[in-house]
Amino acid sequence: QVQLVESGGGLVQAGGSLRLACVASGLSFNTYAMGWWRQAAGKEREFVAAISRMNHTPYYGDSVKGRLTIARDNDKNTLYLHRNNPIAEDAAVNFCAAYSDSYYYSQEIVGNWGKGTQVTVSS
Repeated sequence: QVQLVESGGGLVQAGGSLRLACVASGLSFNTYAMGWWRQAAGKEREFVAAISRMNHTPYYGDSVKGRLTIARDNDKNTLYLHRNNPIAEDAAVNFCAAYSDSYYYSQEIVGNWGKGTQVTVSS
């Protein structure tokens, strides 16, 4: 059974730092491109970032503002996301995703989803 378990969500101060992690199990982690998606209340799920399985090439969504870094540790089967200076628009459920192919901007290419972790931004 494939499991993607997110952590690091919760209350985040605006202008602070957002750090998320996703621990994967039940799959050969280093053979999967991984990514992050988010969904705010009343909005469609949107692409945040992705990272390739071998070269660790990052890809970032055009709608994401601020400094953002996606990384992975294949030895730990873990995906990370770091964003400095989160803003109110970052308040959303953040989902970890394992891709079935290499087109990272489509939800249809996501083979497995985590249950999500809620991020709330406060002033």
